[in-house]
Amino acid sequence: MAKFGKWIGGGLGWAVGGPIGAIFGFMIGSVIDGSSAQIQPGPGRTTGYSGRTTAGGYVMSLLVLVAAVMKADGKVMKSELDYVKKFMVQNFGEASAHEAVKMLRDLLKQTIPVNEVCRQIKQNMNYSARLQLLHFLFGIANADAHVDENERKLIEHIAGEMGIGNSDFESIQAMFVRNINADYKILEIEPTASDEEIKKSYRRMAMKYHPDKVSHLGEDFQKAAKEKFQMVNQAYENIKKERKIA
Repeated sequence: MAKFGKWIGGGLGWAVGGPIGAIFGFMIGSVIDGSSAQIQPGPGRTTGYSGRTTAGGYVMSLLVLVAAVMKADGKVMKSELDYVKKFMVQNFGEASAHEAVKMLRDLLKQTIPVNEVCRQIKQNMNYSARLQLLHFLFGIANADAHVDENERKLIEHIAGEMGIGNSDFESIQAMFVRNINADYKILEIEPTASDEEIKKSYRRMAMKYHPDKVSHLGEDFQKAAKEKFQMVNQAYENIKKERKIA
């Protein structure tokens, strides 16, 4: 059975308990047996649990939600699995990607209680980490350069259940589902906004989406968060060019 590799080093934290832990079932037992993580009996707590999301817990949350989104259009295609592996390799390396895809194949065979999983994530994961989860989900849904409407609706539902505000959902969605006002949506501002309002909004969004916001998850996730940050910068550059803002 696949192990969590380097992610297990920080423990699984709250993800061991609740619906996420139940979904992984025997996989968690295998992970614990082959790792140095000290998991205590009880409601999903690790020794020295600090209340912060660990890398292991974050990966579990991500894979469960990815499985739900991949199944949303009623079919799971090999191209989607290939994309997930490519996505994982680019962000986390070959070894970790291989482990993640093996676990994902098992998860795709299960029924995912989306609402319960999202509530567990909302209760235990900070807002910046949840925003990054949303960004990952859209990236994977967009594997074939098109976000299926069923996938989009499920991601919107997931965002709501995780407590993500509508403006933040619209911002991240606009990074993948482009339309004429996408750059403005990314910056969470209307096309009628003044140049000064646009500058202020850019500074606010750059701070909100800065990779340092997920630094507690480790270098792999901080690196992956740079894509979202770069999209904010690109949206601002596009608007500046359009408006000839110095």
